[in-house]
Amino acid sequence: MASLFVVSDVHGYADDLRESLRSAGLVDADDAWTGDDAQLWVLGDLIDRGPDGIGAIDLVRSLMGQRPGQVHMLMGNHEALALGYKLFPDTRFGEVWAINGGHASDQDRLTDDHVAWLRTLPVLGRHGDYLLMHSDTTDYLEWGDSVDDINGTVASLLEDDDAEAHWEVFASLTSRFDFAGSDGVKVAQDVLSTLGGGCLVHGHSIIGTLTQQPSHEIEGPIAYADGLVVAIDGGRYDGGPLLLVELA
Repeated sequence: MASLFVVSDVHGYADDLRESLRSAGLVDADDAWTGDDAQLWVLGDLIDRGPDGIGAIDLVRSLMGQRPGQVHMLMGNHEALALGYKLFPDTRFGEVWAINGGHASDQDRLTDDHVAWLRTLPVLGRHGDYLLMHSDTTDYLEWGDSVDDINGTVASLLEDDDAEAHWEVFASLTSRFDFAGSDGVKVAQDVLSTLGGGCLVHGHSIIGTLTQQPSHEIEGPIAYADGLVVAIDGGRYDGGPLLLVELA
């Protein structure tokens, strides 16, 4: 079986992503794919907070072009935010972007081609027994009861030039901690029963916020909710590691 790698919340640290991929044997010094039949899923938030969000996007897009069907990208709340601000700068997107790590240099370099690509990103993925998503939220279920239906609904919302439709996507993707409460096991079971899979993998919520640790102490992903949920955001922008995790 092909190896499965996941990474999330790069947040503009393109060089860290590049180095992680090289260390794992997935790319060479020229960013050419060397991972054979391995699968790579990027679970959103390539942009904002760090120094080179567009560089991170361009690296992932290049790899997707080299290996269609092997390299995948999901939308995170920061992709939705950057997209919303680019399209609707005079709405509430502007203020929220400014206080959530938005960089003018990223917006200046965000081309029409980037925008068109961002609007097509799925929000959920399945690989084998893994259900892959950016945010640790049940809000996805407001858009449908299957991975395909949910992705289709979001695609329809984002293809419209409607600021409120875009805001709906962004706001839902900001939700978090739905699997971390006392009923987290039941909530995770319900999501997996509806959408399929035996283990839910997410970024978005920094591991340290789930374990009550500072980010610089994080060493790897954690499983919680009786092992039904895996969190992989090490909190790179907060001084933690960028985690490239081999799940299988």
